Amino acid sequence: MTRLARYLPILDWGRHYGRSNLANDLIAAIIVTIMLIPQSLAYAMLAGLPAEVGLYASILPLIAYAIFGTSRTLAVGPVAVISLMTAVAVGEIAAQGTHSNLIAAMLLALISGLMLVSMGLFRLGFVANFLSRPVISGFITASGLLIAAGQVRHLLGIPTGGDTLPKILVGLGENLSAGNLPTFFVAVGVLAFLYFVRLKLKALLLRLGVRPRLAEIAVKAGPVVAVATTILAASAFRLGEAGVVLVGEIPQGLPVPALPIIDLDMVRALAGPALLISLIGFVESVSVAQTLAAKRRQRIIPDQELIALGAANIASGLSSGYPVTGGFARSVVNFDAGAETPAAGIYTAIGIALATLFLTPLLTKLPQATLAATIIVAVLSLVDFSIIRRVWRYSKADFSAMAATMVGTLFLGVEIGVVMGVGLSLLLHLYRTSRPHIAVVGQVPGTEHFRNVDRHRVIISPEILSVRVDESLYFANTRYLEDHISELVAEWTQLKHVILMCSAVNAIDASALESLEEINHRLRDAGIFMHLSEVKGPVMDRLKRSPFLHNLTGRVFLSQYEAITVLTQKSSA
Repeated sequence: MTRLARYLPILDWGRHYGRSNLANDLIAAIIVTIMLIPQSLAYAMLAGLPAEVGLYASILPLIAYAIFGTSRTLAVGPVAVISLMTAVAVGEIAAQGTHSNLIAAMLLALISGLMLVSMGLFRLGFVANFLSRPVISGFITASGLLIAAGQVRHLLGIPTGGDTLPKILVGLGENLSAGNLPTFFVAVGVLAFLYFVRLKLKALLLRLGVRPRLAEIAVKAGPVVAVATTILAASAFRLGEAGVVLVGEIPQGLPVPALPIIDLDMVRALAGPALLISLIGFVESVSVAQTLAAKRRQRIIPDQELIALGAANIASGLSSGYPVTGGFARSVVNFDAGAETPAAGIYTAIGIALATLFLTPLLTKLPQATLAATIIVAVLSLVDFSIIRRVWRYSKADFSAMAATMVGTLFLGVEIGVVMGVGLSLLLHLYRTSRPHIAVVGQVPGTEHFRNVDRHRVIISPEILSVRVDESLYFANTRYLEDHISELVAEWTQLKHVILMCSAVNAIDASALESLEEINHRLRDAGIFMHLSEVKGPVMDRLKRSPFLHNLTGRVFLSQYEAITVLTQKSSA
């Protein structure tokens, strides 16, 4: 039972599910459902898909995650960044609004799901670590700006497009005269209302004596109020006849689970975007899950999260949906609303299913400008310029990767932006580790500690050179180490001993081993003994499997202090 529960966490928390859990999960589900209905419609439009697809992607995926997920409060579904990436990936294969477009989106979700499940089964969650925090932050910020800019056309009623910032701006400029004034008024009204709700409403309600929980529900219901109000306005004032683009007829009913048409050419074209979507979705999702779990001292299992997100995406692909992941905003709402188990996601799925069955006819006259305004308000909260300043101050190298990601995303496309950021991060890492920090160290007076001679007042002997390497030794930095030690030996004219302090060396590869052998050989020819100190256990185990220790002219010391003590006594003898 325990082994099975490892892959089916529902068997663990489900055994202890009680009446209090039910009450709290239901309240959280109601709040998240209210928030998710307009978001699902809006994000489907962002992905270039029919509005109902957003609802479909918010039903079975939530149930799948509840069965396989390890987070008690993560809420999965359509999110802005993944919707944008879906639009770009699918748009390269099929025209927006066509049946092939929907098939491609379903297939993209299915491929992404299979990739995530495979990564989870083979415990490949570490692959996502290649997406550094600066790269992810830069990508999300740039995507937020790109999404907001792309929705301006819906606010103005302009028939234009573009998947990069220059194309969007050029399209807006060329078609500005074709804007629709009623659409603009609707958009401005919705934007003003949504920002008032987000920034002012809760504080106002609390001052009026409303309970915090009800005030929170009222804030989350803001987009629903905007949707209902603009639908009524569109019907009363016949905005559709005035040129305001409406959502139009939405099929009533639930999707019938079915396998999408498998086209091998389409699969090959979607494989690359699916991998990026999987990695970015996983990083975003597991970050949110771990943050929320830490607040309740709960545990997240990343490899199982891969399986859970994979199952959610497979469920989405089989139910006419598109790629999904854990959303930050709705997960925080779920957490704050008191959700205690993943069952809250199941209840949310039921709420979305009921809305799909009974409310879709009411959405026919919903202006697209309302959904665009909802997207803009949501994604601009993702834009964080303060992190750019913080990264710039802390690390110019990380800032370079972040800037490359942002520039690539805004001006070349979302996939190119991620690849540029990851590629530059890896190149900078290789460059940094190929030139490791190497310090000459001496003994701090009156202690057994050794510090950099350039930073501290220390005791050194002209006959003993202590060198600390602050990096693992591998093929990229071996030549640098050889050259650096050669320079130091040339400067220390009375030198008899060289101690390589290995306290920061976690690994020595075959290339580095040959370099150490070469250094030992050169020092021996110069009449200088080479010693090692503070070698870590795993490193020592590997050195013992080679002839290096047998040929070493000096000794391996347990500590740097022992090395200095023994060698100083030898020199004075």
